[in-house]
Amino acid sequence: MRLRPRVSAATAAAATAALLPAGPSEPARASGTAAPNAVVVWNQHTEEAIRNAGPFVPHVALINRAMVHGAVYDAVNGIARTHTPYLVQVESQPGDSVDAAAATAAFRMLTHLFPAQSAALQAKYDAALAAVPDGPAKLGGITDGEQAATAMITARQDDGRGTPTEVVIGTEPGQWRPTPPAFAVDPAPWAGNVTPFTIPDAAALRSDGPNPLTSEAYAEDFNEVKAVGSRTSTTRTADQTDAARWWAAVPQEAMLRGLATGHGLSAADSARLFARVGMATADAVIACHNDKARWKSWRPVTAVREAATDGNPATDPDPTWTPLLDTPPWYEHSSGHSCNISAWTWALTDFFGTDEVAFSGFNAVTGTTRSFARFSEARKEIIDARVWAGIHFRTADSHGAVIGKKAAFLGGKNYFRPVGS
Repeated sequence: MRLRPRVSAATAAAATAALLPAGPSEPARASGTAAPNAVVVWNQHTEEAIRNAGPFVPHVALINRAMVHGAVYDAVNGIARTHTPYLVQVESQPGDSVDAAAATAAFRMLTHLFPAQSAALQAKYDAALAAVPDGPAKLGGITDGEQAATAMITARQDDGRGTPTEVVIGTEPGQWRPTPPAFAVDPAPWAGNVTPFTIPDAAALRSDGPNPLTSEAYAEDFNEVKAVGSRTSTTRTADQTDAARWWAAVPQEAMLRGLATGHGLSAADSARLFARVGMATADAVIACHNDKARWKSWRPVTAVREAATDGNPATDPDPTWTPLLDTPPWYEHSSGHSCNISAWTWALTDFFGTDEVAFSGFNAVTGTTRSFARFSEARKEIIDARVWAGIHFRTADSHGAVIGKKAAFLGGKNYFRPVGS
């Protein structure tokens, strides 16, 4: 499945230049050296608002980000008019302020999603508008942002968010049940029923499901995660342990901001980057949680402790087995992290027109930085990392990667296309 590049010529040149060694009189290009534009700044504000809203639920965060950045894209691209709109072509005029448009669209979306944070968001919005000279361009940008946000809010009404959805707790072998230490349930089990942003049907991306409990493939996955994913594993390396912890709190948006600033993207290209990636990852986790709800499969910690019931002679129980990381409180198959990061990397490959883009990310939780020479390296590592963490079987990670790839491909096929293509 080949993704067609949609990056502008200037962005492609910047991405290529960033991959080349510096010449004798050319300073090395460092990631994040460009001053952040308004779109990048409001991505940071979006991330802060999501984190400040309460307990972090990754699939909800991705859906909220997609809504914000879809509106920002329509506002900013509506002025540049280089690519097809997502929802609406705003009634912009040449010269409208991109900064005012981006700030207004993001502010309106964030206060809609997080009304309790309105005062703090208002202060950031006021500061952003104060930096834009008064006049018709500023007023036009504000109007553009308002139109884009209104279109998104209207489009996402009754989209399935928050719909009461039962969490099914099983008792039979292979069926999901709450896991230690918290024995919690998914606070947002409705995620798999949310209307996708760019794909026609989340259920169409479903996987073939987990391996049968009595199969050789299941035993292979089981014994791998039991050995390398244990909190007391003697086979997991220090780097694998760091990877497991790093990916659990992956600095995903910070890395995206680093790519935007490091490659000197314009506000218009940044808006398209955040919308393209944001909607691909949101659709991937919507499809993933739809898949999870179809299979409702148990987590490794349950499988290992209750292996005596699985009917497979190649699996041995360990009633005290504990994974490296605490298990997330939702169904196991497919892996949400793998769906997300697969879509993230494929959408970035589509945007830049190449897999060969180097990037890195510092994780404040682990205090470590992980670096990658290309997007596909990250996609491979996340599959491994969730096994090393002891919270997923490899098959769930591999199937999640396929769902993410499909979501990214389908989203890019019909949206964010150059005008006239």
